[in-house]
Amino acid sequence: MFASVSDTTFLALRHCRLLLPRVSTPVTVTVTSSSSSPLFSSPSSSYFPPTMNNKSTNPNTSSFSSYAHSSSSGGRGSSFDMRNDRERTRGRGGGRGGGGSSGKDKIDALGRLLTRILRHMASELNLDMRSDGYVKVNDLLKLNMKTFANVPLRSHNIDDVREAVRKDNKQRFSLIEENGELLIRANQGHTVTTVETESLLKPILSAEEVPVCVHGTYRKNLDSILESGLKRMKRLHVHFSCGLPTDGEVISGMRRDVNVLIFLDVRKALEEGMKLFISDNKVILTEGFDGAVPPKYFQKIESWPGRQPIPFQNN
Repeated sequence: MFASVSDTTFLALRHCRLLLPRVSTPVTVTVTSSSSSPLFSSPSSSYFPPTMNNKSTNPNTSSFSSYAHSSSSGGRGSSFDMRNDRERTRGRGGGRGGGGSSGKDKIDALGRLLTRILRHMASELNLDMRSDGYVKVNDLLKLNMKTFANVPLRSHNIDDVREAVRKDNKQRFSLIEENGELLIRANQGHTVTTVETESLLKPILSAEEVPVCVHGTYRKNLDSILESGLKRMKRLHVHFSCGLPTDGEVISGMRRDVNVLIFLDVRKALEEGMKLFISDNKVILTEGFDGAVPPKYFQKIESWPGRQPIPFQNN
């Protein structure tokens, strides 16, 4: 019978061969002619002979290769498998308790979600937020939300929240315990109007308290800033840092990739009635006047990192 096998029938047999389950030991596929000499024999593959691994001008052979790549992923191809591998490495998908970087990424993702909720979403989520920004951790963990790692918030616990706060390199959070209940807040960056500035922040009463007060921005924004001042936009405050991006003590208040530095004349601002505050993580904040800090309060402007003076009119 095998002596009369045609090319088409031969390929059909190869189709059938691909549907065999994966086995741990090599499988040899042998088709013989009437003279009993093997047409091919491949002990090196558990699925198909080497000729199927190579590119072929035969469209049927090409389809076998495509099927082999997709069969392990439900027909979505090897790129899907690679994406899943990357996501598992970053902590996306998969359950809790994973070790290595996956566990670290889950805690990082939890911290990012907590930041977003505590700064911007408390009102729409009907969280009971105090005027100083604190909410109960247990209330947060009841929310029907998922982190960026696709982990339900409800599957995290108080220890995870403590770990997220401890590992946050910008110290965005504060934790307190009252009457046996753990509470958390974002230290600054709010858009929710539930928070009251005087309850959230410590007032700055003299220029000596903040020798450096600088706002980092970008060249593309400078013309607009010189025309209408630094605006708080949707946030409650304009943010300033207490040092330069390279200062080791500066942990928050400025992005690392800024290329323009605007220094505030703190003494002049305070003397003329501008209220300045500092957060627990040393970010300097102000509502300015009507939500903006006018250019007349700019002490100097420099390029960064070159520290070259940028001329401007501050009258």
